[in-house]
Amino acid sequence: MPVVEETMSCAPQTEQSREINEPAGSPPRKAGWGTVLVICFGGLAASLMQTLVVPLLPRFPELLGISPSLASWLVTIALVSTAIATPVLSRLGDMFGKRRLLVISLGLLIAGSVLCALTSHWLVFLIGRAVQGAAFAAIPLGISMISAVVTPERVGQGIALMSATLGIGGALGLPFAGMVVQYADYHALFWVCAGMGCVAVTAVILAVPESTTRTPGRVDLVGMVLLGGLLGALLVPLSYGSTWGWANPATLGCFLAAIGLSVLFVRYELRHRNPLVNLYAVVKRPILLTNLASVLIGFAMMSNFIGVPAFLQAEPATGHGFGVSLLVAGLCMLPGGLLMVLIAPLAGRLITVRGPRLTLMLGAAIIGAGYLVWLLLRAELWGVALSAAVVSGGVAVAYGAMPALVLKTTPETEAAAATGINTLARSIGTSLGSATAGTLFAGITMTVAGTAVPATTAFVVLFVIGGLAALLAAVIAGFAGTGSQQSRLSPAAPVPAR
Repeated sequence: MPVVEETMSCAPQTEQSREINEPAGSPPRKAGWGTVLVICFGGLAASLMQTLVVPLLPRFPELLGISPSLASWLVTIALVSTAIATPVLSRLGDMFGKRRLLVISLGLLIAGSVLCALTSHWLVFLIGRAVQGAAFAAIPLGISMISAVVTPERVGQGIALMSATLGIGGALGLPFAGMVVQYADYHALFWVCAGMGCVAVTAVILAVPESTTRTPGRVDLVGMVLLGGLLGALLVPLSYGSTWGWANPATLGCFLAAIGLSVLFVRYELRHRNPLVNLYAVVKRPILLTNLASVLIGFAMMSNFIGVPAFLQAEPATGHGFGVSLLVAGLCMLPGGLLMVLIAPLAGRLITVRGPRLTLMLGAAIIGAGYLVWLLLRAELWGVALSAAVVSGGVAVAYGAMPALVLKTTPETEAAAATGINTLARSIGTSLGSATAGTLFAGITMTVAGTAVPATTAFVVLFVIGGLAALLAAVIAGFAGTGSQQSRLSPAAPVPAR
């Protein structure tokens, strides 16, 4: 099969690339913008779930009668559940039908949201949050669905918009949650999530055709257990390292367990005939570098989502804050979310015209510029809001390009699994961003009215690191599109038997 080189003007869905990425005899794609918007609505519902509880964290100890450390588990459990379920459900989507697993993922969102809406008991709430977290697999499943069923001229824009819902949900979720927390009972947040999930499931069933492509094989149960164990062992200390202490035996023990389980997982998957994660494809340079850039972009995005609201809410006595309410801080993030909605389709067109590699580089550079705006204009409220909007716009461009770059070298039979791993890479990046922010805010402090609060230096260091991470992602992305665009590992390729 011929090798297809990337050019400056090639579209990701040319006839030649479809011959590589789609199996022979695939039916023509007929779905249009209606299907794209339905799938993206499901992705938005799933991504909103991630940030809706953030404004509630300070109040959960009082609302649920628990300690602050137990309250933080309500965020951590969703993060771990997301990391585990995303690659698993994505792989099952390739095997049993992407739309079917998309509906199941959204069904999990409904179930988890209803459970949280009906209870004030911490343990039941924790279970509901874990079920909600599993619904995040709707994002990569939706991306792979768009790639499989939408008309070629709409694929780039559709993927960009669906991928951007990861950031759009976060940017819109903060002001919405702040408003509900201020004026209504917190259970209303979860009823809203459940309602959006019901609308999304109904619309997907009625309006989205199923992809006919399947990947034969057996479910890799051992791989699922090993992957779940290593991700849990990695993400829990990332979430609690700043609280436990990075040299604490529990923190170090979790990291060592993650390393050990990673070795076992890699050895097992390389020998398994039907692996959960196709490691031969993952280590190919375009996909490996794209996923590495995704970690860095995820880090940069989360630094913005955590740092800006905290900076805005800090008391003026600190010398850097504005003392605004949680609702006002969320509203300052709102323009960034709206900008992402507008920019995502434009990013899709840019992907079609200039290619996903250059689009990813541009998005990363815009993020870096946003952090530079913060450094220059942080003394003004409008300047901070402007910097957050610029960063969000860059995230929309970069997030749209990542799955397009992955799918460009991935056959359709592995599309959901490949985008699931890419989404996992972003989640790891956001976890690193959250852990870094927590460490800086706890370690670089000043005393105001007898209370230790983050010092100005903590915010400066966080945003400088976020900007440098974005610029490093741009450099890495520069090497991600070179070489063969042909997927070397198709379902028919030999895999060593156990």
